[in-house]
Amino acid sequence: MGNWKKLVTLEDWWAVWIGFLLLGSVFLGVVSGIPKIPQWSTLGEVLASAPVAPLLLLMLGLGGLCGLAVGAIHRQAVRFAVGFPILFCLTLLSFMVAGNRTLAAYGLSYALWALLIGLAWSNLMGVPGWLKPAVRSELFIKTGLVILGAEIVFGNILALGRYGIIVAWGVTPVVLVSMFWFGCRRLKLAPSFTVTIAAATSVCGVSAAIAAAGASKAKKEELTLAVAMTLIFTVLMMVFMPLVCRWMDLDRIVAGAWLGGTIDSTGAVVAAGQMLGDQAMQTAAVIKMIQNASIGLVALLIALYWVTRVEPNEGRRPGAMEIWDRFPKFVLGFIAASCVVSLVLVPLLGSEPADRSLQASKAIRTWLFCLAFLCIGLDSNFRALTRQMAGGRPLLLYWSGQTLNIALTLLAAWLAFSGVLFPKINLLQP
Repeated sequence: MGNWKKLVTLEDWWAVWIGFLLLGSVFLGVVSGIPKIPQWSTLGEVLASAPVAPLLLLMLGLGGLCGLAVGAIHRQAVRFAVGFPILFCLTLLSFMVAGNRTLAAYGLSYALWALLIGLAWSNLMGVPGWLKPAVRSELFIKTGLVILGAEIVFGNILALGRYGIIVAWGVTPVVLVSMFWFGCRRLKLAPSFTVTIAAATSVCGVSAAIAAAGASKAKKEELTLAVAMTLIFTVLMMVFMPLVCRWMDLDRIVAGAWLGGTIDSTGAVVAAGQMLGDQAMQTAAVIKMIQNASIGLVALLIALYWVTRVEPNEGRRPGAMEIWDRFPKFVLGFIAASCVVSLVLVPLLGSEPADRSLQASKAIRTWLFCLAFLCIGLDSNFRALTRQMAGGRPLLLYWSGQTLNIALTLLAAWLAFSGVLFPKINLLQP
Protein backbone atom coordinates (compact mmCIF):
# COMPACT_ATOMS: atom_id res chain seq x y z
CA MET A 1 0.00 0.00 0.00
CA GLY A 2 2.91 2.32 0.82
CA ASN A 3 4.34 2.01 -2.69
CA TRP A 4 0.97 2.86 -4.27
CA LYS A 5 0.67 5.90 -2.01
CA LYS A 6 3.93 7.25 -3.44
CA LEU A 7 2.24 7.59 -6.84
CA VAL A 8 0.31 10.58 -5.47
CA THR A 9 2.74 11.88 -2.83
CA LEU A 10 6.05 12.00 -4.71
CA GLU A 11 6.96 15.08 -6.73
CA ASP A 12 8.57 13.01 -9.50
CA TRP A 13 5.35 11.09 -10.14
CA TRP A 14 3.27 14.27 -10.15
CA ALA A 15 5.63 15.68 -12.77
CA VAL A 16 4.88 12.63 -14.92
CA TRP A 17 1.10 12.84 -14.40
CA ILE A 18 0.91 16.57 -15.10
CA GLY A 19 3.28 16.31 -18.07
CA PHE A 20 1.25 13.57 -19.73
CA LEU A 21 -2.03 15.33 -18.96
CA LEU A 22 -0.76 18.46 -20.71
CA LEU A 23 0.60 16.45 -23.64
CA GLY A 24 -2.68 14.57 -23.95
CA SER A 25 -4.62 17.85 -23.94
CA VAL A 26 -2.47 19.15 -26.77
CA PHE A 27 -2.58 16.05 -28.96
CA LEU A 28 -6.33 15.58 -28.42
CA GLY A 29 -6.95 19.17 -29.47
CA VAL A 30 -8.33 20.30 -26.11
CA VAL A 31 -5.51 22.86 -25.97
CA SER A 32 -4.67 24.27 -29.38
CA GLY A 33 -2.88 27.55 -28.74
CA ILE A 34 -0.59 28.89 -26.02
CA PRO A 35 -0.18 32.66 -25.60
CA LYS A 36 3.17 34.07 -26.70
CA ILE A 37 4.68 37.48 -26.12
CA PRO A 38 5.61 38.95 -29.51
CA GLN A 39 8.85 40.81 -30.09
CA TRP A 40 8.57 44.54 -29.48
CA SER A 41 10.45 47.82 -29.68
CA THR A 42 8.28 50.09 -27.52
CA LEU A 43 6.43 49.30 -24.31
CA GLY A 44 3.15 50.49 -25.77
CA GLU A 45 3.55 47.99 -28.60
CA VAL A 46 3.83 44.99 -26.28
CA LEU A 47 1.03 46.16 -23.98
CA ALA A 48 -1.32 46.65 -26.93
CA SER A 49 -0.66 43.17 -28.34
CA ALA A 50 -0.59 41.19 -25.06
CA PRO A 51 -3.14 38.29 -25.16
CA VAL A 52 -4.73 38.99 -21.77
CA ALA A 53 -7.53 36.40 -21.74
CA PRO A 54 -5.35 33.47 -22.95
CA LEU A 55 -2.71 34.44 -20.38
CA LEU A 56 -5.29 34.29 -17.59
CA LEU A 57 -6.45 30.86 -18.76
CA LEU A 58 -2.85 29.64 -18.90
CA MET A 59 -2.21 30.91 -15.37
CA LEU A 60 -5.32 29.16 -14.07
CA GLY A 61 -4.49 25.92 -15.91
CA LEU A 62 -0.84 25.63 -14.85
CA GLY A 63 -1.58 26.95 -11.36
CA GLY A 64 -4.47 24.53 -10.89
CA LEU A 65 -2.50 21.44 -11.95
CA CYS A 66 0.61 22.32 -9.97
CA GLY A 67 -1.57 23.32 -7.01
CA LEU A 68 -3.06 19.83 -6.97
CA ALA A 69 0.44 18.38 -6.78
CA VAL A 70 1.55 20.74 -4.00
CA GLY A 71 -1.65 19.95 -2.10
CA ALA A 72 -1.14 16.20 -2.38
CA ILE A 73 2.56 16.33 -1.49
CA HIS A 74 2.84 19.17 1.01
CA ARG A 75 -0.78 19.97 1.99
CA GLN A 76 -0.20 23.57 0.89
CA ALA A 77 -2.54 23.97 -2.07
CA VAL A 78 -4.16 27.17 -0.76
CA ARG A 79 -0.83 28.80 0.09
CA PHE A 80 0.47 27.81 -3.36
CA ALA A 81 -2.58 29.41 -4.96
CA VAL A 82 -1.87 32.68 -3.12
CA GLY A 83 1.71 32.95 -4.37
CA PHE A 84 1.47 31.46 -7.86
CA PRO A 85 -0.09 34.51 -9.58
CA ILE A 86 2.94 36.57 -8.50
CA LEU A 87 5.29 33.94 -9.95
CA PHE A 88 3.29 33.92 -13.16
CA CYS A 89 3.46 37.72 -13.45
CA LEU A 90 7.23 37.68 -12.89
CA THR A 91 7.53 34.95 -15.52
CA LEU A 92 5.49 37.09 -17.90
CA LEU A 93 7.84 39.99 -17.15
CA SER A 94 10.80 37.74 -18.07
CA PHE A 95 9.25 36.94 -21.44
CA MET A 96 8.45 40.62 -22.02
CA VAL A 97 12.03 41.70 -21.35
CA ALA A 98 13.41 38.87 -23.50
CA GLY A 99 11.05 39.93 -26.29
CA ASN A 100 12.66 43.34 -26.70
CA ARG A 101 14.24 43.38 -30.16
CA THR A 102 17.41 45.13 -29.00
CA LEU A 103 18.06 42.70 -26.14
CA ALA A 104 17.09 39.69 -28.25
CA ALA A 105 19.74 40.68 -30.80
CA TYR A 106 22.38 40.00 -28.13
CA GLY A 107 21.08 36.47 -27.58
CA LEU A 108 19.82 37.17 -24.03
CA SER A 109 17.15 34.53 -23.55
CA TYR A 110 14.11 34.36 -21.28
CA ALA A 111 15.98 31.86 -19.09
CA LEU A 112 18.65 34.40 -18.15
CA TRP A 113 16.12 37.17 -17.48
CA ALA A 114 13.97 34.90 -15.30
CA LEU A 115 17.03 33.92 -13.28
CA LEU A 116 18.15 37.54 -12.88
CA ILE A 117 14.69 38.70 -11.82
CA GLY A 118 14.52 35.92 -9.23
CA LEU A 119 18.02 36.69 -7.94
CA ALA A 120 17.24 40.40 -7.71
CA TRP A 121 14.06 39.77 -5.71
CA SER A 122 15.70 37.25 -3.39
CA ASN A 123 18.89 39.19 -2.68
CA LEU A 124 17.53 42.74 -2.60
CA MET A 125 14.14 42.27 -0.93
CA GLY A 126 14.00 38.70 0.34
CA VAL A 127 11.29 36.13 -0.39
CA PRO A 128 8.26 36.64 1.87
CA GLY A 129 6.81 33.65 3.71
CA TRP A 130 3.52 33.76 1.83
CA LEU A 131 5.35 33.37 -1.50
CA LYS A 132 7.64 30.48 -0.55
CA PRO A 133 5.01 27.68 -0.89
CA ALA A 134 4.67 28.63 -4.59
CA VAL A 135 8.43 28.51 -5.25
CA ARG A 136 8.61 24.95 -6.61
CA SER A 137 11.50 24.93 -9.06
CA GLU A 138 11.88 21.14 -9.01
CA LEU A 139 8.20 20.49 -9.79
CA PHE A 140 8.21 22.99 -12.65
CA ILE A 141 11.46 21.78 -14.21
CA LYS A 142 10.62 18.06 -13.87
CA THR A 143 7.21 18.57 -15.48
CA GLY A 144 8.81 20.60 -18.24
CA LEU A 145 11.37 17.85 -18.81
CA VAL A 146 8.65 15.22 -19.19
CA ILE A 147 7.11 17.43 -21.90
CA LEU A 148 10.55 18.00 -23.42
CA GLY A 149 10.77 14.25 -23.94
CA ALA A 150 7.96 14.54 -26.49
CA GLU A 151 10.02 17.03 -28.50
CA ILE A 152 13.08 14.79 -28.67
CA VAL A 153 12.98 12.11 -31.32
CA PHE A 154 13.52 8.78 -29.56
CA GLY A 155 16.34 8.03 -31.98
CA ASN A 156 18.19 11.06 -30.58
CA ILE A 157 18.07 9.59 -27.08
CA LEU A 158 19.46 6.31 -28.39
CA ALA A 159 22.11 8.12 -30.45
CA LEU A 160 23.20 10.38 -27.61
CA GLY A 161 22.87 7.65 -25.01
CA ARG A 162 25.35 5.32 -26.69
CA TYR A 163 28.17 7.80 -26.27
CA GLY A 164 26.58 9.90 -23.55
CA ILE A 165 27.29 7.16 -21.03
CA ILE A 166 30.98 7.97 -21.52
CA VAL A 167 30.30 11.55 -20.45
CA ALA A 168 27.64 10.92 -17.81
CA TRP A 169 29.00 7.80 -16.12
CA GLY A 170 32.65 7.62 -17.17
CA VAL A 171 33.72 10.78 -15.34
CA THR A 172 31.41 10.45 -12.30
CA PRO A 173 33.23 7.64 -10.40
CA VAL A 174 36.64 9.24 -10.99
CA VAL A 175 35.52 12.58 -9.54
CA LEU A 176 33.54 10.97 -6.69
CA VAL A 177 36.39 8.75 -5.50
CA SER A 178 39.03 11.47 -5.96
CA MET A 179 37.02 14.00 -3.94
CA PHE A 180 36.30 11.47 -1.19
CA TRP A 181 39.99 10.61 -0.85
CA PHE A 182 41.07 14.26 -0.93
CA GLY A 183 38.43 15.42 1.53
CA CYS A 184 38.98 12.66 4.08
CA ARG A 185 42.75 12.18 3.81
CA ARG A 186 44.05 15.67 3.02
CA LEU A 187 41.41 18.09 4.26
CA LYS A 188 40.38 15.93 7.26
CA LEU A 189 36.67 16.51 6.71
CA ALA A 190 34.05 14.13 8.10
CA PRO A 191 33.42 11.20 5.73
CA SER A 192 29.67 11.83 5.61
CA PHE A 193 30.20 15.53 4.81
CA THR A 194 32.84 14.69 2.19
CA VAL A 195 30.75 12.12 0.36
CA THR A 196 27.74 14.46 0.33
CA ILE A 197 29.76 17.23 -1.34
CA ALA A 198 31.42 14.73 -3.68
CA ALA A 199 28.09 13.28 -4.81
CA ALA A 200 26.63 16.75 -5.41
CA THR A 201 29.64 17.69 -7.54
CA SER A 202 30.08 14.48 -9.51
CA VAL A 203 26.48 13.35 -10.06
CA CYS A 204 23.73 15.96 -10.18
CA GLY A 205 23.74 18.51 -7.42
CA VAL A 206 21.05 18.78 -4.77
CA SER A 207 19.27 15.49 -5.56
CA ALA A 208 22.52 13.53 -5.35
CA ALA A 209 23.55 15.37 -2.18
CA ILE A 210 20.26 14.41 -0.52
CA ALA A 211 20.63 10.80 -1.62
CA ALA A 212 24.25 10.60 -0.44
CA ALA A 213 23.43 12.31 2.86
CA GLY A 214 20.67 9.79 3.49
CA ALA A 215 22.89 6.84 2.62
CA SER A 216 25.75 8.07 4.84
CA LYS A 217 23.63 9.49 7.70
CA ALA A 218 25.10 12.95 7.21
CA LYS A 219 24.14 15.67 9.66
CA LYS A 220 21.55 18.23 8.64
CA GLU A 221 24.08 21.08 8.71
CA GLU A 222 26.44 19.08 6.48
CA LEU A 223 23.71 18.62 3.89
CA THR A 224 22.72 22.29 4.15
CA LEU A 225 26.27 23.49 3.47
CA ALA A 226 26.71 21.06 0.56
CA VAL A 227 23.47 22.28 -0.98
CA ALA A 228 24.48 25.91 -0.36
CA MET A 229 27.74 25.54 -2.27
CA THR A 230 25.98 23.66 -5.04
CA LEU A 231 23.41 26.42 -5.48
CA ILE A 232 26.02 29.18 -5.63
CA PHE A 233 28.24 27.48 -8.19
CA THR A 234 25.29 26.15 -10.18
CA VAL A 235 24.09 29.71 -10.78
CA LEU A 236 27.59 30.91 -11.71
CA MET A 237 28.24 27.96 -14.03
CA MET A 238 24.82 28.29 -15.66
CA VAL A 239 25.59 31.90 -16.60
CA PHE A 240 29.27 31.67 -17.52
CA MET A 241 29.75 28.23 -19.08
CA PRO A 242 27.60 29.02 -22.16
CA LEU A 243 29.77 32.13 -22.65
CA VAL A 244 32.88 29.96 -22.45
CA CYS A 245 31.34 27.56 -24.99
CA ARG A 246 30.76 30.46 -27.39
CA TRP A 247 34.28 31.79 -26.80
CA MET A 248 35.77 28.33 -27.51
CA ASP A 249 33.44 27.97 -30.51
CA LEU A 250 32.47 24.48 -29.39
CA ASP A 251 30.23 22.31 -31.51
CA ARG A 252 26.75 22.64 -30.01
CA ILE A 253 26.40 18.92 -29.26
CA VAL A 254 29.83 18.84 -27.59
CA ALA A 255 28.92 21.98 -25.66
CA GLY A 256 25.58 20.49 -24.58
CA ALA A 257 27.28 17.30 -23.39
CA TRP A 258 29.79 19.37 -21.42
CA LEU A 259 27.05 21.42 -19.78
CA GLY A 260 24.93 18.34 -19.04
CA GLY A 261 27.82 16.51 -17.41
CA THR A 262 29.09 19.35 -15.20
CA ILE A 263 26.34 21.75 -14.10
CA ASP A 264 24.82 20.43 -10.88
CA SER A 265 21.10 20.97 -11.47
CA THR A 266 18.72 19.71 -14.12
CA GLY A 267 17.00 23.08 -14.37
CA ALA A 268 20.27 24.97 -14.68
CA VAL A 269 21.50 22.50 -17.30
CA VAL A 270 18.44 23.13 -19.45
CA ALA A 271 18.75 26.90 -18.93
CA ALA A 272 22.41 26.91 -19.93
CA GLY A 273 21.73 24.70 -22.96
CA GLN A 274 18.86 26.95 -24.02
CA MET A 275 21.32 29.84 -24.24
CA LEU A 276 23.18 27.92 -26.96
CA GLY A 277 20.14 26.70 -28.91
CA ASP A 278 17.91 23.65 -29.21
CA GLN A 279 20.63 21.13 -30.12
CA ALA A 280 22.72 22.06 -27.10
CA MET A 281 19.65 22.03 -24.85
CA GLN A 282 18.50 18.60 -26.05
CA THR A 283 21.98 17.13 -25.68
CA ALA A 284 22.46 18.68 -22.24
CA ALA A 285 19.08 17.40 -21.06
CA VAL A 286 19.71 13.83 -22.26
CA ILE A 287 23.20 13.71 -20.72
CA LYS A 288 21.82 14.99 -17.42
CA MET A 289 19.01 12.41 -17.59
CA ILE A 290 21.58 9.63 -18.01
CA GLN A 291 23.55 11.06 -15.09
CA ASN A 292 20.40 11.41 -12.96
CA ALA A 293 19.67 7.74 -13.53
CA SER A 294 22.81 6.85 -11.59
CA ILE A 295 21.55 8.45 -8.36
CA GLY A 296 20.03 5.21 -7.10
CA LEU A 297 23.12 3.16 -7.82
CA VAL A 298 25.42 5.77 -6.26
CA ALA A 299 23.26 5.93 -3.12
CA LEU A 300 23.21 2.15 -2.85
CA LEU A 301 27.00 1.89 -3.25
CA ILE A 302 27.52 4.61 -0.62
CA ALA A 303 25.16 2.81 1.76
CA LEU A 304 27.00 -0.49 1.18
CA TYR A 305 30.35 1.19 1.77
CA TRP A 306 29.11 2.76 5.01
CA VAL A 307 27.76 -0.57 6.26
CA THR A 308 30.93 -2.51 5.49
CA ARG A 309 33.71 0.06 6.01
CA VAL A 310 32.68 3.28 7.78
CA GLU A 311 30.02 2.11 10.24
CA PRO A 312 30.23 -1.70 10.17
CA ASN A 313 28.71 -2.16 13.62
CA GLU A 314 25.38 -0.46 13.06
CA GLY A 315 23.89 -3.50 11.41
CA ARG A 316 22.18 -1.65 8.54
CA ARG A 317 21.51 -3.74 5.45
CA PRO A 318 20.43 -1.73 2.39
CA GLY A 319 17.97 -3.57 0.21
CA ALA A 320 17.82 -3.80 -3.55
CA MET A 321 14.69 -1.58 -3.56
CA GLU A 322 16.86 1.38 -2.56
CA ILE A 323 17.90 1.78 -6.20
CA TRP A 324 14.26 2.14 -7.21
CA ASP A 325 13.47 4.46 -4.30
CA ARG A 326 16.34 6.77 -5.25
CA PHE A 327 15.76 6.58 -8.99
CA PRO A 328 14.38 9.91 -10.39
CA LYS A 329 10.96 8.82 -11.65
CA PHE A 330 10.50 11.81 -13.97
CA VAL A 331 13.24 10.30 -16.15
CA LEU A 332 10.79 7.50 -16.95
CA GLY A 333 8.22 10.10 -18.00
CA PHE A 334 10.78 11.82 -20.21
CA ILE A 335 11.65 8.57 -22.01
CA ALA A 336 8.01 7.45 -22.21
CA ALA A 337 6.95 10.77 -23.76
CA SER A 338 9.65 10.46 -26.41
CA CYS A 339 8.66 6.86 -27.18
CA VAL A 340 4.92 7.55 -27.40
CA VAL A 341 5.26 10.61 -29.63
CA SER A 342 8.10 9.34 -31.85
CA LEU A 343 6.95 5.74 -32.25
CA VAL A 344 3.15 6.02 -31.99
CA LEU A 345 1.66 9.48 -32.49
CA VAL A 346 3.88 10.73 -35.32
CA PRO A 347 3.30 7.59 -37.47
CA LEU A 348 -0.41 7.60 -36.55
CA LEU A 349 -1.20 11.29 -37.05
CA GLY A 350 1.40 12.20 -39.66
CA SER A 351 4.30 14.57 -39.30
CA GLU A 352 2.49 17.86 -39.96
CA PRO A 353 -0.34 17.47 -37.37
CA ALA A 354 2.17 16.11 -34.88
CA ASP A 355 4.47 19.09 -35.49
CA ARG A 356 1.60 21.51 -34.82
CA SER A 357 0.83 19.76 -31.54
CA LEU A 358 4.49 19.77 -30.59
CA GLN A 359 4.65 23.53 -31.14
CA ALA A 360 1.90 23.94 -28.54
CA SER A 361 3.55 21.51 -26.11
CA LYS A 362 6.87 23.31 -26.58
CA ALA A 363 5.19 26.59 -25.64
CA ILE A 364 3.82 25.01 -22.43
CA ARG A 365 7.23 23.55 -21.66
CA THR A 366 8.83 26.98 -22.15
CA TRP A 367 6.47 28.54 -19.60
CA LEU A 368 7.27 25.78 -17.10
CA PHE A 369 11.00 26.21 -17.65
CA CYS A 370 10.73 29.96 -17.20
CA LEU A 371 8.84 29.44 -13.93
CA ALA A 372 11.60 27.05 -12.82
CA PHE A 373 14.43 29.46 -13.68
CA LEU A 374 12.64 32.23 -11.79
CA CYS A 375 12.32 29.95 -8.75
CA ILE A 376 16.01 28.99 -8.92
CA GLY A 377 16.79 32.68 -8.56
CA LEU A 378 14.30 33.11 -5.73
CA ASP A 379 15.86 30.15 -3.90
CA SER A 380 19.38 31.62 -4.10
CA ASN A 381 20.36 34.10 -1.40
CA PHE A 382 24.04 34.84 -1.82
CA ARG A 383 24.54 36.52 1.58
CA ALA A 384 23.07 33.62 3.55
CA LEU A 385 24.90 30.99 1.50
CA THR A 386 28.24 32.79 1.74
CA ARG A 387 27.99 32.96 5.55
CA GLN A 388 27.51 29.19 5.67
CA MET A 389 30.77 28.56 3.83
CA ALA A 390 33.06 29.98 6.51
CA GLY A 391 36.13 27.82 7.15
CA GLY A 392 37.47 27.31 3.66
CA ARG A 393 38.04 23.55 3.54
CA PRO A 394 34.56 22.58 2.22
CA LEU A 395 34.89 25.29 -0.42
CA LEU A 396 38.35 24.01 -1.38
CA LEU A 397 36.97 20.48 -1.70
CA TYR A 398 34.08 21.61 -3.90
CA TRP A 399 36.22 23.89 -6.05
CA SER A 400 38.98 21.32 -6.63
CA GLY A 401 36.43 18.60 -7.40
CA GLN A 402 34.43 20.77 -9.76
CA THR A 403 37.61 21.86 -11.57
CA LEU A 404 38.53 18.21 -12.11
CA ASN A 405 34.96 17.47 -13.18
CA ILE A 406 34.90 20.33 -15.72
CA ALA A 407 38.22 19.31 -17.27
CA LEU A 408 37.50 15.58 -17.51
CA THR A 409 33.94 16.10 -18.77
CA LEU A 410 35.09 18.47 -21.52
CA LEU A 411 37.61 15.84 -22.63
CA ALA A 412 34.98 13.09 -22.51
CA ALA A 413 32.42 15.22 -24.40
CA TRP A 414 34.95 16.05 -27.09
CA LEU A 415 36.02 12.41 -27.48
CA ALA A 416 32.42 11.17 -27.58
CA PHE A 417 30.73 13.75 -29.82
CA SER A 418 33.32 15.60 -31.91
CA GLY A 419 33.76 12.76 -34.40
CA VAL A 420 37.23 11.79 -33.19
CA LEU A 421 36.35 8.34 -31.80
CA PHE A 422 32.79 7.82 -33.06
CA PRO A 423 30.74 8.98 -36.04
CA LYS A 424 29.50 12.53 -35.55
CA ILE A 425 25.85 12.73 -34.49
CA ASN A 426 23.29 14.92 -36.22
CA LEU A 427 20.15 15.29 -34.13
CA LEU A 428 16.83 14.79 -35.87
CA GLN A 429 14.15 17.42 -35.55
CA PRO A 430 10.78 16.32 -34.10
